[in-house]
Amino acid sequence: MSVSQVTTHILDTGSGRPAAGVAVGLYARDGGNWTLVADGTTDADGRIKDLGPERLDAGAYRLNFATGAYYAGLGTETFFPEVDLNFTVSDAGEHYHVPLLLSPFAFSTYRGS
Repeated sequence: MSVSQVTTHILDTGSGRPAAGVAVGLYARDGGNWTLVADGTTDADGRIKDLGPERLDAGAYRLNFATGAYYAGLGTETFFPEVDLNFTVSDAGEHYHVPLLLSPFAFSTYRGS
């Protein structure tokens, strides 16, 4: 398996464990619309290493995390049925790791390495 230019992982900070089985979509902004580039599901370690192509054009992108379905599967109420993280790819040669720290009523992110 090759590593894509954009990777992600999710830590369920409420349980202190990786969030396995979360559907994630990678979208590219095309004018005023968002176009699906790739999708995947987090593995047992809460990671997706092969999300999309090895190279993306510079531009605006979005990761959409299906957090409502994840928490529904755990029988846990959540305030966020989905989380969208928008970011910019400015250098087609760089790797972009976009993690999500998640709990049922809060989330945060940062640019990882």
